[in-house]
Amino acid sequence: MRRVLIANRGEIAVRIVRACFDEGIESVLAVSECDKNSLAAQLADRVVVIGPGSASDSYLSVDRIVAAALYADCDAVHPGYGFLSERTDLVEACAEHSITFIGPPAEVMRRSGDKLTARRTAADLGIPTGSGTAGLQTTDDAIAAADELDDYPLLLKASAGGGGRGMTVIRDREDVRKHFARSSTEAQRAFGDGTIYLERYVEFARHVEVQILADAHGHVVHLGERDCSTQRRYQKLVEEAPAVGLPQDLLDRVRNAAVNLAKGLDYVGAGTVEFLVDTERNDFVFLEVNARVQVEHPVTEMVTSIDIVREQLRVARGESLSFAQDEVVLSGHAIECRINAEDAQNNFLPHPGRITGWVAPQGTGIRVDTYAFPGAEIPPFYDSMIAKLIVHAPSREEATVLMGRALSKLSVEGVPTTIPLHSALMADKEFQHSPVTTKWLENVFLPNWEA
Repeated sequence: MRRVLIANRGEIAVRIVRACFDEGIESVLAVSECDKNSLAAQLADRVVVIGPGSASDSYLSVDRIVAAALYADCDAVHPGYGFLSERTDLVEACAEHSITFIGPPAEVMRRSGDKLTARRTAADLGIPTGSGTAGLQTTDDAIAAADELDDYPLLLKASAGGGGRGMTVIRDREDVRKHFARSSTEAQRAFGDGTIYLERYVEFARHVEVQILADAHGHVVHLGERDCSTQRRYQKLVEEAPAVGLPQDLLDRVRNAAVNLAKGLDYVGAGTVEFLVDTERNDFVFLEVNARVQVEHPVTEMVTSIDIVREQLRVARGESLSFAQDEVVLSGHAIECRINAEDAQNNFLPHPGRITGWVAPQGTGIRVDTYAFPGAEIPPFYDSMIAKLIVHAPSREEATVLMGRALSKLSVEGVPTTIPLHSALMADKEFQHSPVTTKWLENVFLPNWEA
């Protein structure tokens, strides 16, 4: 592998460029017209413009991505996360042109990316999945399925994708009638598939996910777990590793379940197996598999000292993983804050624009993954995240203190950001001293927060 096309943008594109540099691989960046002067474009060895700013005409076009890879004579394509990262048509198009896709094979992605298929596989392996339904196409089907489950509250979920798209809490039959069509339409727009299913909704839960890596030689390992419970409307704002305050036997079962599921799926590459931990029952259920690198992968890298993106490149070259399970040691605690160009006090309204000033914190245990610099443009077409601030310290208490200090030194001018929200979170006594559940931010913190 001598030349990789990076089919993504923003901070993850910068991250992949860095990994290619470390591996001695030439990086070619596919960019839309409005990203021609981005930081990733400045750092990549070569840039290919693939279309206008609209994602559907650039980053979401399989034909344009493959054409760019062929034009630049690339051996491989790295999709990053989001966009086409879990689209089997890109995997298959790459295979047709003898281009290596840096991720799972198409059939593995199909089995893991479809939530219902992954759920059935998990159930067959004895992994707890909770009560749930098959795929549903109509409101009447959903009402009948909910009546059969008779286990309110329930959760409407999209079968074909994640990120909270189409996800709605259902507390009675009328809620099913009211929300099913909207959820299905949202899923259709986001993933090209409006199939919805129902599963039991856990009121007091922690969102715990396990990072796995697998090669084509049968080696599957986990890199511990992350706690992603600090979220709003199913969108993660803060991620941590490891998950503290849970019994070790529960963590062992969650980690083993992730590895067993990856083996059952014949998984290859980097991926994440997500679970919901019921804090009242002290048990867990399987949620889904993300067949790609995750936004929050840096916290795992900080506590394991393993470069997940470089391992992706090695696996894609046909090599074995560079370590075994018994060599994975979790050290200390890491926290990641997603810094978005949003007005958190105005319903998190995104703010495209120009970054006129940028100063990032420096110091031991501090990492900043970003595409920001003075003069950088935040286009209106894409996600509003401009940076990830990550810290690592010996304990969670020390990590929250370090994150608070790092946030105080992070300066972004020209657009509003979520920095004030994160600073208040790190100073909150409840957040500091006890792991929170998935509804804590929305139901407890935000109603009482004043910037």
